[in-house]
Amino acid sequence: MASSPAPSPSRRPQYRRGTIGLALAGAAALTLGLLGPAAASADRIPFESDAETSANVTHVANVPKSEAMGDYNTDLAFTGDYAIGGNYNGFVVYDISRPEEPTVVSEVLCPGGQGDVSVSGDLVYFSVDYPRASDECGAPAVPTSDPDGFEGIRVFDISDKANPQYVAAVRTDCGSHTNTLVPGKDGESDYVYVSSYSPSANFPNCQPPHDKISVIEIPLADPSSAAVVNEPVLFPDGGNRNTTGCHDITAYPERDLAAGACMGDGILMDISDPANPVVTDVVQDTNFAFWHSATFTNDAGTVIFTDELGGGGGAICTEDYGVERGANAIYTVGGTTGAPALDFESYYKIPRVQSATENCVAHNGSLIPVPGQDFFVQSWYQGGVSVIDFNDPADPREIGYFDRAPIDEDNLILGGSWSAYYYNGHVYSSDITRGLDVIRLDDPRLRSAARVTYDEFNPQSQPSYRPGR
Repeated sequence: MASSPAPSPSRRPQYRRGTIGLALAGAAALTLGLLGPAAASADRIPFESDAETSANVTHVANVPKSEAMGDYNTDLAFTGDYAIGGNYNGFVVYDISRPEEPTVVSEVLCPGGQGDVSVSGDLVYFSVDYPRASDECGAPAVPTSDPDGFEGIRVFDISDKANPQYVAAVRTDCGSHTNTLVPGKDGESDYVYVSSYSPSANFPNCQPPHDKISVIEIPLADPSSAAVVNEPVLFPDGGNRNTTGCHDITAYPERDLAAGACMGDGILMDISDPANPVVTDVVQDTNFAFWHSATFTNDAGTVIFTDELGGGGGAICTEDYGVERGANAIYTVGGTTGAPALDFESYYKIPRVQSATENCVAHNGSLIPVPGQDFFVQSWYQGGVSVIDFNDPADPREIGYFDRAPIDEDNLILGGSWSAYYYNGHVYSSDITRGLDVIRLDDPRLRSAARVTYDEFNPQSQPSYRPGR
């Protein structure tokens, strides 16, 4: 659901296949890492935004990161009046019942990166992409050459938002860079698609070519028994030479569709059998450096793919890189029922040129749920947040923005908006260094989106929407 800046090969994972249900030792380790919302009780001072915005965008709140969550902020997921914010050190539960006054409910200190999160009822699925000595929270980091290092998915119970509990851990080959929730059709299980990449002959449990994903099944009545149930090879004949796994997958369960961003390839999948996804189309683009993520339109007629040129750490929104590199690529979905195909329409890149000290490239976003219309809100690291009209997929354009000044005028320092998602009336942006931002959209074209409300929202598991839903 989000990428880190490209890690050096020496930091890539190592793991052992199988599952581990955590009992008292794991629960105790989590308890020691559970931090209270002390900062949330401090006296409030009037909020003053430090961002430049378009006239139809208002920056209404910011929750700074705590010392415990001092590593990178990553992705977001939403349930009811709460946002779950991932971090390389663990995750934060925010109360967003009053969007202009969000507060921290709890923080779970459980390091391991990447911190990608999905939420399903009372369960949180958390991606671990850097090896630890064991599956316990607080276990020290180990080299990627250690075959016993833990990486994969951690499962937490957040039924008590102030006191989350560690339920299970599942090892996956090459760890978990991102994860995608696909609810089971019988309502008894969840499936989580685990994307990971960058294998090496020096990594005992992440061997090339790694043209696969891991599928984990989580029985909802007994999440501690979560296990890998399939490892489908998506590129049996080999993908693009740069493809050694997938970066992220977005599912549209109602449509039995998924779109995968797989480094050198963009793919469509049939997920009518969630445990056995099947690739139906593959596209490549010589302009794309790194297929990063994907989003369907509500009618599933269009897909936006993003290109994370520079791995998130590069200043790609300068005049030197032009208007098509490090951009979105918009494809319409053609073909036939059961055999959809992707047709290229256009590129989109923010029109606001950024400085050479601002990392900036296309990153995570979501639809703004205006029934019958196609609007998108998207993070661009230090390029800020862009509001995009792509009703004409051949001619997308920016209609609003949120953009801070460079973190450092003289040096390129990693930061900015990792993910920006619309949820129940507001946009929530996870800033790598500055915390959680809340943004209000004051645009008549987007007004009807406020009538669409969700009980739960995982941007990489898209729901359909209509007025009042």
